[in-house]
Amino acid sequence: MEQQIITWLREEPLHLLALTQARTQNLNDAWLAAGFVRNLVWDRLHGYVQATALNDIDVVYFNPLDCSPEADERYEHRLKAQSPDLPWSVKNQARMHERHGHAPYSSSAEAMSYWVEMETAIGARMNADGQIELNAPLGLDALFAFSITPNPRHAIPAVFAERISSKSWLTRWPKLRVKALTE
Repeated sequence: MEQQIITWLREEPLHLLALTQARTQNLNDAWLAAGFVRNLVWDRLHGYVQATALNDIDVVYFNPLDCSPEADERYEHRLKAQSPDLPWSVKNQARMHERHGHAPYSSSAEAMSYWVEMETAIGARMNADGQIELNAPLGLDALFAFSITPNPRHAIPAVFAERISSKSWLTRWPKLRVKALTE
């Protein structure tokens, strides 16, 4: 599964460009995450040749020394200057625990492990050698199971339900099925 995702990322010009551009920022523990990887996998599993347009490209990183939103804005501005047509969104995961009343996270992977859906908790990056690496703290099985699965660590059913409704995932990818928290 991991190698298949890496192959799909390499085959998609926009994804490869975004991975290359993000690497230039030298952000600590940085990943292009969420829909950046998830949507591409769902597209390929549905047999779509054309990748679904991205609403945003989530760049997550971890820097406990500067948790200011202004730092995120600086990185986002730099990325937009390099690739103005890409919808960058940069967020330092070192402060995201505050949104949900969690204890501070220790890494981007730990932050992702609390995201709403299990399938969303995945990131990719290009290392200094030009190799694509994946970070999937909740594994890859759910992503390939044609499912949308609530993350038990997030455990706010109303947020999960709202995302299912507002994101129109079941319209775009009709083979998906929503799993209950107990499945």
